[in-house]
Amino acid sequence: MPTPSFDDLAAFAQVAREQSFTRAAAKMGVSQSALSQTVRALEERLGLRLLTRTTRSVSPTEAGERLLRTLAPRLEEITNELEALKALRDRPAGTVRITAGEHAAVSVLEPALAPFLRDHPEVNVEIIVDYGLTDIVAERFDAGVRLGEQVAKDMIAVRIAPDMRMAVVGSPDYFRERSIPQTPQELTGHNCINMRLPTYGGLFAWEFEKDGREVKVRVDGQLVYNNLALRVNSALDGLGLCYVPEDAVLEHIEQARLIRVLEDWCDRFSGYHLYYPSRRHSPALTAVVEALRYRGA
Repeated sequence: MPTPSFDDLAAFAQVAREQSFTRAAAKMGVSQSALSQTVRALEERLGLRLLTRTTRSVSPTEAGERLLRTLAPRLEEITNELEALKALRDRPAGTVRITAGEHAAVSVLEPALAPFLRDHPEVNVEIIVDYGLTDIVAERFDAGVRLGEQVAKDMIAVRIAPDMRMAVVGSPDYFRERSIPQTPQELTGHNCINMRLPTYGGLFAWEFEKDGREVKVRVDGQLVYNNLALRVNSALDGLGLCYVPEDAVLEHIEQARLIRVLEDWCDRFSGYHLYYPSRRHSPALTAVVEALRYRGA
């Protein structure tokens, strides 16, 4: 026996409560004949008469009374929940899951979301820090953060940060016994602090550009991390050179705790973008996107 639809059951319940096809049809905004056909088709599928019809009245049969007692509270619960969901369409509420690298999470997401969350107590944000190129659809994330050049063409991308520069730095203690590299190729003779990429398991190649010439150098050293803070701390401790986003070490450079090298080889590139797969999304994600959107200096 085919399972009756929610609309069919709701139509029967409305007629049974009103005890009138005319009044029920008016409340539901359908024609009386269409409503009568819906209820009759339901009775045929169930193999039971649910309503007794006369020229003057409509009343539930015993089977109809039993079905109505069962349906009424459940229909009310479903209707209330649908109204609650409709309300979500008009105001930000619910959870937004975002995947991002450590630097983006610390330097962009957290500072922008702190005031946003205070103003939107019904929005929850879950940030998963991951250096891998996560498939946000497969992993059920609402959005991800990547550099502009890394965002897939089929994604919607919103800039959330200005253009970036990288910096190669080492401590004064490190350079007391070593020469300062003048070209990226000279890094192969230095103790460099590497970063392991989780997506392919390889070590991150240090990328440089000068006068339109791009150079990638695979460096070597005693330390490998998958964490930004540990790379900076190890450079401060004199354990090698690190290659990190400029803003992560500017204060250390200004305080002479770190020395910057190869600055003329570190050109600017497209900064972080929030990306997501569809223009149809929740009000909560819409609100988060607007809170993160970069509007220039």
